[in-house]
Amino acid sequence: METRQQRSFRAFIERHAVLAFYVLVFALQVGLYLLAFLGTGFLGTGTEQPTSVADLGGPLQYLALLPGSLAVAMAAITVIALAFGRVGLRELRSRLFRWRVGIHWYAVALLTAPLLMTALLYTLSLTSQAFLPTVITMDDIASLIMAVVVVGLLVPFFEELGWTGFATHELRKRHGVVATGLIVGLLWGLWHVPLYMATGSGNIPMALYVPVMAFSILLPFRVLMVWVYDHTQSVLMAMLMHLSITVYPLVFLNSPEMVGGPDFIFNLVVGATLWVLVVLLVAADRRERSRPESGQAWHDVTQPRPDKVRRPRGTR
Repeated sequence: METRQQRSFRAFIERHAVLAFYVLVFALQVGLYLLAFLGTGFLGTGTEQPTSVADLGGPLQYLALLPGSLAVAMAAITVIALAFGRVGLRELRSRLFRWRVGIHWYAVALLTAPLLMTALLYTLSLTSQAFLPTVITMDDIASLIMAVVVVGLLVPFFEELGWTGFATHELRKRHGVVATGLIVGLLWGLWHVPLYMATGSGNIPMALYVPVMAFSILLPFRVLMVWVYDHTQSVLMAMLMHLSITVYPLVFLNSPEMVGGPDFIFNLVVGATLWVLVVLLVAADRRERSRPESGQAWHDVTQPRPDKVRRPRGTR
């Protein structure tokens, strides 16, 4: 039986669940990265210590991504358990494995980022050969396998369990799709700042490089992810979108010339194009709602989503 203090604490966490989630995410991220970096030599005193994630080399550079992703999942599960108990965890599980959403949503989730990036790369390659896609080679099998397992499977699973399964779901009760996407995207970008600070920026000043890399693509892409989740209520779709935009650069952006300036420009162009897609989606939604026969008010991207709504056909 809960004491009065325990009930008060649970009520406080429930009222401020999203805030508690983000505080816990960043606290766990710092702690887990410190442990990971101590183990890999980042904070050692030797003369040959790595100074960036890439300097770890081989599979280790991909394993370095896991602590932050684990922090997101751990924070989400902890806050849900404290605030909503077993019921909240069961609801998260139901959203996590909701796969009956229609084949077109799988296409949207898996192909949006790769098709867009490929088109922009070939367009930019007209100005410089540095932008030509270069497919990853099989020279380092261990690194390739680790990239697929960690970046393609584990990172999207752990992160979207928190970003979408918890934060997006809760924020949509109070905010529209765009506002929710901006809130989650901003904190998603901040979460990536340490990773970009640990990579090389070429000839671009870090003060300019890090913000562009952390926010130019992630903000608008998160809005699109929220839009897809709003129509499917499937965390799996968010995981697939995350997978697509994370794995594509590993597979196709391997040119030694695609560092510094070219990478910086590519991110700006992709980000601007994604914002155009966001604007088009908002405009299309408003046109749909203006039709007299349209009865899908819960698809309004500018309004909060009610707690109780009719689920899209084919979900459960």
